Amino acid sequence: MDERTREYLRGRFGDYYRQSSVELPPAANEREWGHIPWTPGTGTTMVRHQSQLDLGDVDDFLARESPRHAYFSAARYTDPSAGTMSKKGWQGADLVFDLDADHLPSIDPDESTYAEMLSACKDALYRLLTFVEDDFGFDDVSVVFSGGRGYHVHVRDPEIQDLDSDARREIVDYIRANELDTDGLIRIVSPGATNQRMLQTEGGWGRRVHREMVDIAEELREMDDDDAVDRLTEIDGIGDGRAETILGALKANPDAIAEGNMEAGGPGIRLLKDTLVERVVENQTAPIDEPVTTDTHRLIRLPKTLHGGSGLVVQPIDREDLDEFDPLVDAVPEAFGGQEITIETDEPRRVDLAGDITKLEPGTHTVTEYVGVFLMARGEAEKVST
Repeated sequence: MDERTREYLRGRFGDYYRQSSVELPPAANEREWGHIPWTPGTGTTMVRHQSQLDLGDVDDFLARESPRHAYFSAARYTDPSAGTMSKKGWQGADLVFDLDADHLPSIDPDESTYAEMLSACKDALYRLLTFVEDDFGFDDVSVVFSGGRGYHVHVRDPEIQDLDSDARREIVDYIRANELDTDGLIRIVSPGATNQRMLQTEGGWGRRVHREMVDIAEELREMDDDDAVDRLTEIDGIGDGRAETILGALKANPDAIAEGNMEAGGPGIRLLKDTLVERVVENQTAPIDEPVTTDTHRLIRLPKTLHGGSGLVVQPIDREDLDEFDPLVDAVPEAFGGQEITIETDEPRRVDLAGDITKLEPGTHTVTEYVGVFLMARGEAEKVST
């Protein structure tokens, strides 16, 4: 990024902050604050170990300094401006989850468009929220578009504030199904003289697997017998004979799977369960960034600030508005929509913002400012003097 481009972005970021107001986290004066200025060259410099007292009014600070990125700590401290972590006096920390499209197994950053990456990340966000809200039952949950390639989820329930890194790692392992104990999804019950193996259906991964089994059982019952057998024999370890046994059990006792009974249908049902565990884990885990969640001192982006790598707003989202939220529309700063600027790019570019698609060939172009800011912030264009 050349000097002209850097100074233009710094100036326009400052204009944005003079027209807007950020949202402070609870206990803002107990948190560490940090920012990255528009430093020359390719490197970045993190300014941290600051308290809100050091900054003064945060809106005034942002308008004055116009940082490239702005952060606050998930943790609360007795002395947030102390120069070392050991001297800050850690009091507790929010539980923070970070989803980034780069970590999604279905996404190749070199092949996927920005819009495709964000769409896939929103799908992963919904999966994450089922764990946060349903499995763990957290209530104080905030969702924020990161301004880049994903989303942040902040949990501030009192019971998680004192969790150490190991406890937070256990939460990560559960959500990502790391070393999932599939045998632990089965419980032994004794309704009579013999024991029965029953799939856990009340919650967690057992409920997820059970729902998948109920769905596939219904699907198999509705299929032609030959097609159903063919479908079952696609599963490793299930031949024609075992497939016919499973299908017969599903038809003769349709309530067994609904009850989670792993005895009906014999060993074949248990093989089916193991296969469905793999499918459920693949389709329902949320690939959260482990270091972000386990780090009890983590700095995270401040909502309503600008992301210096995109020029988009780090946008908080009301839970009821999540379905309708489109980051490529709703996170575009209104301050950058009222004029055109001239930029130069050395490669073909495509930008999907504010409901419009802008395609550029290498060369000099006059574009709507938010398009230019987006490309310049990403290092894909330079500002041209006019």
